[in-house]
Amino acid sequence: MRDPVQAAASRRWRGCKGGESSAPGAGKALASARFYGRIMTSTEYQRRVRRPALAASALVLAGVTMAACAAPTTSSVTSKPVGFEDVQSATIQIEAVGSFVSPEEGGYEVAGRGSGFLISRDGIAVTNNHVVVGAGTLDVWLGGDTSRTYNAKILGSSECLDLAVIQLPGDAFPFFDWREGEIKTATDVYAAGFPLGDPTFTMTRGIVSKASTPGETPWASLDSVIEHDARIRGGDSGGPLIDDKGRLVGVNYAGNDVHDTNLAIHRDEVTAVLDDLIDGKSVLSLGINAQAIADENGQGLGIWVSSVQSGSPADKAGIEPGDLLTKLQGVTLAQDGTLADYCDVLRTHGQDATLDVDVYRPADGIYYRGQFNGDELEAVQVLGNAGGEDDSGGSSEVAEGDFVSITDDSGSIQVEVPAAWNQLDGAGYTNDDGTWASVIASPDMAGFEDGWNTPGVWVAASPDASAKVTPDVLLQRADEFLAQNCTPEPPAAFDDGVHTGTYTVYEQCGGVGAAYLFLAATAKDGSYTITVAVQANTEADLAAIDRVIGSFIAQF
Repeated sequence: MRDPVQAAASRRWRGCKGGESSAPGAGKALASARFYGRIMTSTEYQRRVRRPALAASALVLAGVTMAACAAPTTSSVTSKPVGFEDVQSATIQIEAVGSFVSPEEGGYEVAGRGSGFLISRDGIAVTNNHVVVGAGTLDVWLGGDTSRTYNAKILGSSECLDLAVIQLPGDAFPFFDWREGEIKTATDVYAAGFPLGDPTFTMTRGIVSKASTPGETPWASLDSVIEHDARIRGGDSGGPLIDDKGRLVGVNYAGNDVHDTNLAIHRDEVTAVLDDLIDGKSVLSLGINAQAIADENGQGLGIWVSSVQSGSPADKAGIEPGDLLTKLQGVTLAQDGTLADYCDVLRTHGQDATLDVDVYRPADGIYYRGQFNGDELEAVQVLGNAGGEDDSGGSSEVAEGDFVSITDDSGSIQVEVPAAWNQLDGAGYTNDDGTWASVIASPDMAGFEDGWNTPGVWVAASPDASAKVTPDVLLQRADEFLAQNCTPEPPAAFDDGVHTGTYTVYEQCGGVGAAYLFLAATAKDGSYTITVAVQANTEADLAAIDRVIGSFIAQF
């Protein structure tokens, strides 16, 4: 196989010039269309600018409910946990007011309501991370009594476990105790909460269908969840799942109306981290309200950030609501439409580690790279006008979300390319500079290799070459051929925070108007040298350039 420097003519891609790229999948069908895990409702709020995509009307009502009596006052509370007859008194409704960004609807200011429950006399309560994180204020009502509002604060949270602990002011609250012993299949359970944003307390009855099963959803990554058939609906997020004695068995967090499935975070998952959360230590968390999103074909796009906790690692790194996290520590996120990849990185490295992150920001159409607990985000150098206007004044772009992540045969190189470029060659090669990992993608491999009429991409990387040849020399070699067939622009420096090097854009290639970009760079840690070559033949092809340049990486 020829290498991309010596045979640049056979990998003819085109460069592009400044402009904005389209959001990769914002507004596409989400995993939430299949799983409504964020079972939290939104009330109308005067200052909101757009309606959030948390439509309670899409949820099916539960079949069994239990009416509740008025909430008792805290003056009658004893030091004992509540029993079944007093479950309402220790169940809370939470209204989180703040600015959030939806992947479907964009930014809005909203008062969203969820549920929770008290676990101590002194006002410690448990709820879901997605109910409270990123809120500007938290208002709490006890047992459905809206005559008194408590202002709560967040103590600790976890997006991976979808848990949060909040503190209410006071010292005489009714509270729940935890069920002891094994939680078995067919155990009678009751889901308590305030569905649909209504202050009227509701309970539904069912049994445990699965006592413990993994819980990989777009909103959490849990080792153990309880599957049950006590119906939960929008607004029940964070509410308690209890047994027939009023003891806690789990925290409701997700459900599926189509399959009549309701999920609660298992008691053991909660109690294992409860002390840390109470002490103000977040667990498996970088401080975001997270949702894995996918396109209408189920192709994972990344982790959507709807809000950010002030002072968190995400906040310090420069993450903003409306960002899409595409990679974390070199791992492509949400490939299966869940938080599993994101949370596995945190489990491997810890939330306090310095973690590389790739981010796409649809609001400005720019890719960023940076670090959690390290360097702040910086814009990746944009080489083209992807998503910008063409000469005719129209807008041309690759379809949103129409990208896939590809690797070479050795798994050393990773890059995102249009899904239409589905002919791949991942074989490596060896030349005078050393052994190279290599991956090529094009809609027509033969056409890409042999002419100027077909778009494609070729990425090659070598640890050997980093000690033998500089990026400038590699660019000069490619230029010897390309300048004979194209009109080159002046070379420019390249720095994306991970690599430094040089690139040149070539126009009017091969007499057919094709454009070609050749980039040569070295990893900042000196571990490898990489070349990236892209050819584009239509305005639509240009949209691929930013995605390629913003996503390529190698690991040896």
